[in-house]
Amino acid sequence: MSIETLLSGQNRDGGWPYVRGGSWTEPTVYAVLALTASGETQAAARGVRWIHTTARRDGGWAPYAGVEQSTWVTALVTLLPVGLVGKSSHAGGIEWLLGTTGKESTGLYRLREWMLGNARPAELEFPGWPWFPGTAAWVGPTSLAILALEKENRRKPSRRIAERIEEGRRFLLRRPCRQGGWNHGSVQDLAYDSRPYPETTGMALAALRGVHSPVVDRALEVAGGFLGECHSADALNWLRLGLIAHGNLAAGYCPPEVPCRTLSESSLDLLVAEEQKGRSLFWG
Repeated sequence: MSIETLLSGQNRDGGWPYVRGGSWTEPTVYAVLALTASGETQAAARGVRWIHTTARRDGGWAPYAGVEQSTWVTALVTLLPVGLVGKSSHAGGIEWLLGTTGKESTGLYRLREWMLGNARPAELEFPGWPWFPGTAAWVGPTSLAILALEKENRRKPSRRIAERIEEGRRFLLRRPCRQGGWNHGSVQDLAYDSRPYPETTGMALAALRGVHSPVVDRALEVAGGFLGECHSADALNWLRLGLIAHGNLAAGYCPPEVPCRTLSESSLDLLVAEEQKGRSLFWG
């Protein structure tokens, strides 16, 4: 997908839909990042103005203007350049991320499990992030939150942020599938070993950039296998990003022609192409 096609898909209100219709935060953030990378600042600024309509009083961001609750998309918004989204808005998003964990990490949940005599599984030792507050943490939102906090910690080093990043990474390192890689975050399903997904394997690898571990090494092998066989644009995008994070994507790699089904996939494809060229909007 070209930048021109992305520009033509912008709604009148400044945001982007997933395919068509109303604007949503996720595709709008990815579109703004892609436009920023291409120098289309006017359209990007219109997108940011729409994004501000989903800002909530608790510092987080909602997935859609009509939703009142802040959710996982807060991590995406905080990946935007600070100068674009605004210092106070960016700081509010970072604080929301730092104060959010899966329900299994809350004191009330732990007390309940202790009173019921339930042993605490090892994979619940470290807190991750949920899709929605008050629900369980999963690999996807945890990976995105780590990417956002890691970018912020490079911009403005903070012990508090570094410690939360480490907790999130330990969450991921406790959640791989037995054959390697990650799915939504469950090692077993109905007593059977769960299989990894290409999308979440790539996301987790991106979040674990710079981490050296047998879990990461095995996941890189799995990701390489997925890369040669998957037919999903979303999967290819995240697999490429995850492999780039560890220097494991071959120089000059050209992904197969797989149609993008959504504007999020199209924008992310453009962003990963920039990462391959050495220009980082995820870690830079």
